[in-house]
Amino acid sequence: MRKNSLISLRTIFLCAVSAALVFPVCAQEMEPKEDAPEANEEDLSKHSTSWKLIAPLGLREQTPMDTLMLNYYTNAIPSFVSPAWVTTGNLGAEGINMIFEERPQMSDFFFRDGLIHWMPTAENMRFYNTRIPVTFVSFNSSGGRDNAQERLKATFSGNINAKAAVGGKLDYLYSKGSYENQATKDLSWGLFGYYLGDRFESQAYFNHYNLVNKENGGIVDMLYITDPAELQGGISKIDPKSIPTNLVNAYTRLMGDELYVNSRYKVGYWHEEKEGDSIVSKEYIPVSSFIHTLRYNSDWHLFIDDNSAEVSKYFGRMYLNPDKTYDNTSFWSLTNTLGVSLLEGFHRYAKFGLAAYATHQVRRYTLPADTLDRLDPALNLTPLPDGLSEIRHARTQNLVWIGAQLTKQKGSLLRYEATAQLGLVGPVAGDVEIKGNVSTRFPVLKDSLIITAFGTFRNEEAPYLTQNYISNHFAWHNDFGKQRIVNFGGELHLGRTDTHFRASFSNLQNHIYFGSDALPRQHGGSVQVLSLSLQQNFKVGILHWDNKLNYQTTSNAEVLPLPAFSVYSNLYILFKLATLHVQLGIDCDYYTRYYSPIYNPATASFANQRDLKVGNYPFCNIYANMKLSKTRFYVMYSHANRGLFGGNEYFSMPYYPLNPARLQIGIAVDFVN
Repeated sequence: MRKNSLISLRTIFLCAVSAALVFPVCAQEMEPKEDAPEANEEDLSKHSTSWKLIAPLGLREQTPMDTLMLNYYTNAIPSFVSPAWVTTGNLGAEGINMIFEERPQMSDFFFRDGLIHWMPTAENMRFYNTRIPVTFVSFNSSGGRDNAQERLKATFSGNINAKAAVGGKLDYLYSKGSYENQATKDLSWGLFGYYLGDRFESQAYFNHYNLVNKENGGIVDMLYITDPAELQGGISKIDPKSIPTNLVNAYTRLMGDELYVNSRYKVGYWHEEKEGDSIVSKEYIPVSSFIHTLRYNSDWHLFIDDNSAEVSKYFGRMYLNPDKTYDNTSFWSLTNTLGVSLLEGFHRYAKFGLAAYATHQVRRYTLPADTLDRLDPALNLTPLPDGLSEIRHARTQNLVWIGAQLTKQKGSLLRYEATAQLGLVGPVAGDVEIKGNVSTRFPVLKDSLIITAFGTFRNEEAPYLTQNYISNHFAWHNDFGKQRIVNFGGELHLGRTDTHFRASFSNLQNHIYFGSDALPRQHGGSVQVLSLSLQQNFKVGILHWDNKLNYQTTSNAEVLPLPAFSVYSNLYILFKLATLHVQLGIDCDYYTRYYSPIYNPATASFANQRDLKVGNYPFCNIYANMKLSKTRFYVMYSHANRGLFGGNEYFSMPYYPLNPARLQIGIAVDFVN
């Protein structure tokens, strides 16, 4: 069955390549010799819009269309998320961003945090308004029979009329991995649509994801990478697939759904433009709106290993079953938000929008059940820690917040957004969240200097699963205090020199992390993090050199370990041959040595350790990235420096090596129907 799916995907890829390359040429030969281009040949981004929604009331924020040629190839390597990306190695597998400012906070269901980048979320959901139906299709492929890596993505959007549209998307990723027992098979799909009328608006989407990852627990000895001759009697070459791993029979499944519906009824008046007694135009001017947002989320995490010998050796503790592990943990939440807003721009003196809202959420956690008689000495179970008898197999919580939002989304000189939220009922009672940003621009050197300031204050309850959890290998009952986070900083952007500078400072009190025993811990003191980043791009003729540098320092590396310095650098030439746009270059990411986290397969979490350092290794790719009409495609040799320079310590964390060198290809076609 897998072989058939592999053949079908490659057939689709070859057909798409042939069509994408042949069709533009044939079209040029067949089309009449006129200067005016056909409508579907115009730049899609000039006639279409894309946006995402801002929580909690569903405000729209414009986003660029994903049709850019530059750096399309980066989507096929795990480290493209961040130049300091800790990963188990395979595309689609768990990872964590070690640039602290870019790392999302721990969620209510922490099992999903390591896979969040490969999932459809509210943050990466996009809506489209296009004159004609559009379809974005991309396919990436590399490797052979034993280490194939493939990803197929497709997004369709079509307008019913000027006010309504529907669409759908698909993302299928299958990778056997370069090392044994690390295959991933991630499937997600979704539907979306909207209606934006004069009085009534509704925007909705539904997403489903099913992510399956083999868990190998890392390789048994790092010498297989750093010095294989020592383990093989002087033989220095080794097949990555032959390196033994700690786990053979283990795998993780994360499955979930998300339903989001945002509806808004606007109250206002009709404005008419007249010429004499005739009405030339008529426009509805909304003054205020009544808002309802419904959001349903469900997550189900499963960790299975039926090899009792390997789990006993790797994990040590067996709380629920001495023969095999079947950890089944689930979570769902239903959130309703009601709001009322005064809209920006309905009058020349209405320079901002103001809204108030109330949110109710019911959520339920279900933990693995303890069904065995643990007094039976024949089972040889690990005794449960103190306090575990208080943990319920299932727990339902009701929570209520109230909040307000102040926004200014229009205007070229000043824009801002501020949201304040207070928890009233349930475990979140007393929680406070205040966040905001403001941006302005000044004329400098015949250009504009954009200045942005931002800040956040959060005083919030610890996630439920960090306080109460039981499984076959891990069990805890904690009484953590509220976490208090203060973050503030600013950005400078000068378009003429292509310079972007950002600075931020964070103070974390009662910070929660996973300790060296892979159990959640809370640091009673404060941890400070200073982050500085500079993005500077240079251009001389066709030669380009793009750089992003990050510096960060932590006041307590044992609680919050971070690499001090990381860099992404991309040197390339950009030119055009007839109608073919070409980008040829080499890029590298690098970060300094530090005590990186270590991954725990049973909880899909990253725990601190102080035994081994990783880093000080460049990961480089040589590529040819091209665009012809509506088609983008690339050829890349990833990890091209392996064996040439940088040494052999290419680990993003202990016992989890990065992929060796491999040839990768990909294509993306923007069909305008």
